[in-house]
Amino acid sequence: MTSPAPDTDGLVLDTVDPTFAKRIHLVGVAGTGMGSFAGMLKAAGYEVTGSDENVYPPMSDMLRTWGIQALTPYAPSNLDVAKPDLVIIGNVIRRVNPEATAVRERRIPSMSFPAALGSLFLKSRHSIVVAGTHGKTTTSSLMGHVLADAKRDPTFLVGGVTRNYGGNYRLGKGPHFVVEGDEYDTAYFDKGPKFLHYQAKTLILTSVEFDHADIYRDLPHYESAFEKLVALVPNDGTIVVSAAWPNAVRIARNGSKAKIVTYAVKPELHADVTALELTLGPEGARFSVQVKGQKVANVLLPMAGAHNVENALSVFAAGLAVGLSAEELTHGFSTFEGVKRRQEVRAEPRGITVIDDFAHHPTAVKETIAAVASRWPGRRLWAIFEPRSNTSRRNIHQDDYAASFTGAARASIKIPEKHDKIPSGEELDVPRLARELTAKGIPSVAETTVAALLDDVVRDAKSGDVLLVMSNGSFGGFIDSLLKRLA
Repeated sequence: MTSPAPDTDGLVLDTVDPTFAKRIHLVGVAGTGMGSFAGMLKAAGYEVTGSDENVYPPMSDMLRTWGIQALTPYAPSNLDVAKPDLVIIGNVIRRVNPEATAVRERRIPSMSFPAALGSLFLKSRHSIVVAGTHGKTTTSSLMGHVLADAKRDPTFLVGGVTRNYGGNYRLGKGPHFVVEGDEYDTAYFDKGPKFLHYQAKTLILTSVEFDHADIYRDLPHYESAFEKLVALVPNDGTIVVSAAWPNAVRIARNGSKAKIVTYAVKPELHADVTALELTLGPEGARFSVQVKGQKVANVLLPMAGAHNVENALSVFAAGLAVGLSAEELTHGFSTFEGVKRRQEVRAEPRGITVIDDFAHHPTAVKETIAAVASRWPGRRLWAIFEPRSNTSRRNIHQDDYAASFTGAARASIKIPEKHDKIPSGEELDVPRLARELTAKGIPSVAETTVAALLDDVVRDAKSGDVLLVMSNGSFGGFIDSLLKRLA
């Protein structure tokens, strides 16, 4: 094992032998990624414990099912209970955290979650990393599924609950490991992007559009993270990149000697892998796949939206690169059930369809509205949006949001609470956004509370409406409350 960090950070390891630790403790275990990683470690045979400030369902239920003790709140005494050989520190943990402080003081070997994943699982496997601003969770979930459907027995770790497998991870014995590659920072002692630890042999790069304004200054700074990523792909590896994003193609071509394969929905982009004869409807998307000018498959993808067709094309290209046949990929697509909180139909009380989606970036909001409109044509689409992320709360996308609700018949938008990471004067002006949308013919309201939004929707929703609820958080329990009141 190696410890590149100074003594002030304790015994922080960059790499470790998988046989080094028997007992592993995760600080920040209640997060989606950390909790799923805890389950994977347990399934791999490690003794696993965790700690967090609060542990709520569904993660509390999942940890209990996996037999993982979750200790609360953070405290040095948790380490006495866990007696760990190795501690994994989540990226939500700050240096002043009392448990993290005790780990340093006791010089217990510790690692970030991405470094641990790289050391304990990825070194011995063919790592397929899905990176980019948009579509990571759906694309990585679909990639993992087509490998499993083709009996390749893959391992995967993704950022959403896959409906085919009922969880965020799968531990297989095959050579492939699919991982969602996040450009967010790694830990308080490692401010580099998480995906630099993931040892990509095959890389899918879906898009590069400015995001995470809390840690990246501007687009060039954001692009620099992806430049570092592509440089790590070995010469005998493959980078599958969307031709719809010229800057992503430039980054891939300029930064790597790996094989570059482009993909796109639009034939006029002349990508290596493209879709023809595309139709979108209630059953999802039907299209043919063309590879270097030759038609190789007719596909039914039971997901809505051209953006999901593009995600599927990236998986098709990457699947061919790792040895899957066109027939195997086509069958895998047809049996994919999707991911929770990605256009997930939660219920249809009184003929009102309620959909839960993770969209928060203006591009994602725009594509999701278009996708839902294509799947439920002719019905009134009511977009209900919570700008919650550190980027969506800022006014850097003020004008973009004003153009993102096209296709909605009505919009209701939550005004975010003040946040210490958003400087005064840089907040998204939600009342202004609502006025601009109304002026464009999309009647819109801005509300300061979830309760007020609920009252608006419950009062005016009618049978046949499609209520598209978009947030990258819990939205204050909006959907559960909405379903109770509509019922």
